[in-house]
Amino acid sequence: MRKFIAALAAAATIAVAAGAPAAQAETRLTGSGASFPFPIYSAWFKDFSATNSDGVTVDYQSKGSGAGIQDLVNGVVDFAASDAAMTDEEMAQVQSGVVLLPMTAGEVVLAYNLPEVAELKLPRDIYPEIFAGKIETWNDPRIAEANPGVELPDTPITVVVRSDSSGTTFNFTSHLAAIDTAFAEEVGEGKTVQWPSISRVVKAPKNDGVTATVMQTPGAIGYIEYGFAKMTGTPMATVENAAGEFVAPGGEGGALALDTAEFDTNMRAFITDPQGAGAYPMATFTWMLFYKSGQDEAKVAAIKDMIEYGLTTGQESAEELGYIPMPESVIEKVRAAAEQIGASS
Repeated sequence: MRKFIAALAAAATIAVAAGAPAAQAETRLTGSGASFPFPIYSAWFKDFSATNSDGVTVDYQSKGSGAGIQDLVNGVVDFAASDAAMTDEEMAQVQSGVVLLPMTAGEVVLAYNLPEVAELKLPRDIYPEIFAGKIETWNDPRIAEANPGVELPDTPITVVVRSDSSGTTFNFTSHLAAIDTAFAEEVGEGKTVQWPSISRVVKAPKNDGVTATVMQTPGAIGYIEYGFAKMTGTPMATVENAAGEFVAPGGEGGALALDTAEFDTNMRAFITDPQGAGAYPMATFTWMLFYKSGQDEAKVAAIKDMIEYGLTTGQESAEELGYIPMPESVIEKVRAAAEQIGASS
């Protein structure tokens, strides 16, 4: 388990050649951004680089959604990735235009470190207050009431949050702000927020950093993508949805939440508090970001091949790696939107 975390940290950059020296590659694509989809993108780019017949290689640096967007704005990558769809203001900074494509989806989960607690339920009026620093110990009466028969320790709660500009933070805080007005006013929502200035809040970079910190800190709780918790064996809380149901991550709840999504003309959808029965309350698409124009024909062709791989072969590995397979209706919309990516005239 710990080897997985170490491997993710060490492999912040993916650089995979298609079974041949890099010098033989015809086209090299570079990207950066979100750590949320890093495990699945790592698998995709490795396999795509190894199997495509045109010698295309893909290098992707996992550095956080905010940093990826900035790299795209600065023109230092061929594509970027973000769990927070770009705002109109961010898109306006890219002179050649931007095409946003949701390429996979996942769940934000509450990973915790309480070795003596195998199952933990957290009501929707409780977990926002934990991350606001208002509930300080695990045996708090309100947590105990939701977990009858569970021996909760008097261990102090250590809240682990992201230290970098993060799409995972954007989605998590957008959900908390949607269900708790006090959290919205006191902490807010965004890729970065003002977490409580208390000693029990610990910051760590990227999803793998939060995962590792939770695993190493008794009494800790942090928000991460489901696949990171699944592959490390980190316990995850069952959380209450808008319908009053306690839903565990990793089942059908994520797909039910995605079913409520409505995309705008830029393929953006925000699911802050899905209302459907059985829906997991924190599910999100995650986007790849591409220039609309200005790239040469070979690079555009390689990008479109990479996108098609992700929409077809890539989706086959989604569930195994802890992600939500994209609905076919969404895949068709993404494929149509990808046609906007064009070579420079």
